[in-house]
Amino acid sequence: MTIDKAELTMNIKDGTARIRALEQEIKKSVIGQDRVVREMIIGLLGGGHILIEGVPGLGKTLLARTMAKAAGSQFNRIQFTPDLMPSDITGHSMFDMQDNVFKIRRGPIFCHILLADEINRAPAKTQSALLEAMQEQQVTIEGKSLKLAHPFLVMATQNPIEQEGTYPLPQAQTDRFMFKIYINYPDNEQEIDIVQSVTSNSVGDGLDTDKAASILSPGEIIALQQLMPTMTADEQIVNYVVAIVRATRSWNGIDYGAGPRGAINLLRAARGSALLSGRDFITPDDVKDIALPVLRHRIKLSADMEIEGYTADMILTELLDTVKAPRL
Repeated sequence: MTIDKAELTMNIKDGTARIRALEQEIKKSVIGQDRVVREMIIGLLGGGHILIEGVPGLGKTLLARTMAKAAGSQFNRIQFTPDLMPSDITGHSMFDMQDNVFKIRRGPIFCHILLADEINRAPAKTQSALLEAMQEQQVTIEGKSLKLAHPFLVMATQNPIEQEGTYPLPQAQTDRFMFKIYINYPDNEQEIDIVQSVTSNSVGDGLDTDKAASILSPGEIIALQQLMPTMTADEQIVNYVVAIVRATRSWNGIDYGAGPRGAINLLRAARGSALLSGRDFITPDDVKDIALPVLRHRIKLSADMEIEGYTADMILTELLDTVKAPRL
């Protein structure tokens, strides 16, 4: 899909209206996580995969299910467990006795939005089954490469690694996620709203996603994603993005920093932030506002910083306050 420059302003206006409607629809089911919802939508616009971390019971699965339904996309969920095999994700070859031939049985990964629930409860061998799909949007079964649907997005949830029965994700895998989003406890008023919403209209403790309407279609998601590269990214903005990422490699307290993929994803995310704000150009604030979820999983703090109680977000916030932003 090629976007006519003469219609760019109208396209931006329409795109902003569509994703704001998507945002409001998700918030009908997901209470008190406005920042998380915004970051999830920016990830969808950027065509990036999303890693969501939080303790059990905070609505990570609900968030992914609601977003998939509101986005009008085919959705599959895989519960990751220690005995899950790679073929349970991708599919496998099986012998059809009736036709006397081998046929490929496609796994749940063949969808638009895949929820990899509690991904770090499965060992690295199983986690790695997602690597090819996340990077190349294809799956290889018995030597045959099969293309995945477009758009294709992995939303993975994980419990904090301090929890019992978890396996830390390899760096090669975490780097393929555009975002690492933290979902925290709601505040007092939000928690009261959640409790009232669940107990007044349903049996059990589950939140109903059926009330979420489909706001977008897969074709509209693709159109929004193709709109992103047409947005203006001034040379100074690109330089600013690269300066931030390069600073992570030499910053005191960081053992290793983000690579070029970090800069690419930061610029893509900044475009999504600008579109949500109704603009066709990126500002330094767009970059700063979305930098933490893009970079927090791409750096490794030194042992001294970890012992002293520093977090990746604390170090990155200090870094962002120090790297000089351009004046446009």
